[in-house]
Amino acid sequence: MAITITNVWFLLLLQFLLSGSDFGGAASSSVEPEPVIVCRISFGSCANQSAPQPIWNAIIDFDPQLFIWLGDNIYGDIRRPFRLFGKERTIGPWKNVQRFIPASEQEMRFRYEVAKSNPGYSLLRKKTQVIGTWDDHDYGLNDAGKEFTGKNISQQLMLDFLDEPKDSPRRKQAGVYASYMFGPKGKQIKVILLDTRYHRDPLTSDGSILGSSQWAWLEKELNGPKSEITIIGSSIQVISNLSATTGPLFYLESWGRFPSERNRLFELIANSKRDGIFFISGDVHFGEITRYDCGTGYPLYDITSSGLTQAVEKAILPPLNFFVRVVAWLTPTTMRVIGPKCRFRSCTYGLPNFGAIEIDWDATPVTMKIQVRDVDRNPVNEVNISLSDLQNQGMHHKTAAKAGKNLPHCSLETSLPWVVRYRLTILFSCALAALLLVVVVLAYAAILLSRRLVCKYKFD
Repeated sequence: MAITITNVWFLLLLQFLLSGSDFGGAASSSVEPEPVIVCRISFGSCANQSAPQPIWNAIIDFDPQLFIWLGDNIYGDIRRPFRLFGKERTIGPWKNVQRFIPASEQEMRFRYEVAKSNPGYSLLRKKTQVIGTWDDHDYGLNDAGKEFTGKNISQQLMLDFLDEPKDSPRRKQAGVYASYMFGPKGKQIKVILLDTRYHRDPLTSDGSILGSSQWAWLEKELNGPKSEITIIGSSIQVISNLSATTGPLFYLESWGRFPSERNRLFELIANSKRDGIFFISGDVHFGEITRYDCGTGYPLYDITSSGLTQAVEKAILPPLNFFVRVVAWLTPTTMRVIGPKCRFRSCTYGLPNFGAIEIDWDATPVTMKIQVRDVDRNPVNEVNISLSDLQNQGMHHKTAAKAGKNLPHCSLETSLPWVVRYRLTILFSCALAALLLVVVVLAYAAILLSRRLVCKYKFD
């Protein structure tokens, strides 16, 4: 009996020594922890480092586990004032200088330091993971593309701002595109951040936005390991193409101005048979939610949040805000999601805002509540999406367009009847003509009145 007990203790001691364990359970430290379930994500764009940024308080109150920058993270270029006359004319038929010019590397670095040291943003960074891409103003020049010569310096400065490791492959590639995977198996979220600047051809070219290397990378990412949700971040809008209805009065940057590239993107998504994809975007200085039902085998949403400080209604006098909202309501759009949860009738929001994503992993099926929120954290627009509705049928986007041509969100803005498509231009032209007519009538009345007064004076 004693021999048996001795042998047992010897075997236990041998197992302990071979396993490297101790009585405190240190062996468990070699096991990788389970990835955290991500259920709250916020995003935003267009933050002027020189402007007040109270919106960080609302974002922190939302308590996101991840924050995504969508570009214009600083305003790094130099903007000259509007000037019709004088030595340097930035607008009008006699324009002789560009309104925007690049800043020096030192000035860009300083502006990033100002942005990074903002108390609200600093607090967010301490408790939340921050990732991001860029747009034109942090790229270095308004509306710039691949022709911008300072892009490599700007890339390093932007990655410094995001605390990207010095040995990161992102510092060596041509562009700042990247992808991330969050959460455990069965509750995974893939975030794909596009670079719509480094390789982009001129705006009027219908050329490339991403460039060949980034397209190859994106195809690999979409066809790689599956995830329940895939968020594609684009600095410019993917679904909406308001320029088709606001031109020639004014134009906005979007994928819609590169129709061949947008079709290629839809084809890539359809062919990947990847479920749960939606877009987030910025750039336009207002918030909205758009949807296209004929791009792939399921609805593609694009939630636009813009901007954290820069917004159309802040750029004008407050009495004119109502006029801006009326123009937004009158602007023809086939993609915007119009519903009862919009604060304004146009379902756009032209004051500072951020995007908020809440995922209910316990629901059956899993649901997402995606909102555009104001500086007080109140929702101004909202869409609720079930993951069961984002199941890819593997349809070619042209087949999907044919199948759903009568659906509300299947007609592109370019396919609208011309009277509807150019409604803003027609209304503006009529208003301008009426104004000119009033001026002419008043001038004519003034001339008649002055003549009568002159005649009366002579008579007297």
